[in-house]
Amino acid sequence: MGRDRPEARAPLEGRLTETGTLVQAETMAVLDPDLLLRAYAIGVFPMADSRDATDVFWVEPRRRAIIPLDAFHLSRSLRRTLRSGLFAVTCDTAFADVVIRCAERKETWINASIQESFTHLHRLGHAHSIECWKEGELVGGLYGVKLGAAFFGESMFSLRTDASKVALAWLVARLKVGGFRLLDCQFMTEHLKSLGAIEITQKVYVSMLSGALSSSGAGAGGGPEFGALERLLGADSSRTVDSAASGCVIAQLLGQTS
Repeated sequence: MGRDRPEARAPLEGRLTETGTLVQAETMAVLDPDLLLRAYAIGVFPMADSRDATDVFWVEPRRRAIIPLDAFHLSRSLRRTLRSGLFAVTCDTAFADVVIRCAERKETWINASIQESFTHLHRLGHAHSIECWKEGELVGGLYGVKLGAAFFGESMFSLRTDASKVALAWLVARLKVGGFRLLDCQFMTEHLKSLGAIEITQKVYVSMLSGALSSSGAGAGGGPEFGALERLLGADSSRTVDSAASGCVIAQLLGQTS
């Protein structure tokens, strides 16, 4: 979710083999979903230099930002916002729109290839979004990739104060309820740090990733379950829930405030 400083990158001119090497293929095509999932499974992800870039790169950060799911920093002000129901929150109702909003920044790593590739991954059930709405307008959200008991946060946006923070709070609560073990934020930013993100070495990250991918999780169905939160709230992820009541539950799930 934080991508301010790409490191250790190589041109994405091919398909990953089991060992992570590259073989030649056409650039700027929609990336094969199997390629993307195997890339995340070994700790790398794609980026572009700009919205109009024609190249895509594999990136493997030397240091990785993660948010420990039991250490999300819920400030008193964010807790109040959650409990107030200021935003209506949904899941997977506007994935393509969330990606487009994330790509509309002045500086972005999301080009057409990445946009289309992740939208396709979403259609296959491997990528998800959290949306925040205000009076029917999409004002914040995030998206990422689910693999095993790991969730890889790709990007977030906010058009209203605290909208992206609320989306992230709902994501963390969803992952906790669903039995996930790893929330990867990729690169550290001050925004993520304020919400509890920490930096770890690539070696430690790969070990945590391996554990998350081999984990059976603790979801109600016996494995990691992205939709488990809906059962807890008694809601359908595709519709707006009672925002204030649900926000109180999210705040409780996230624990202590400061």
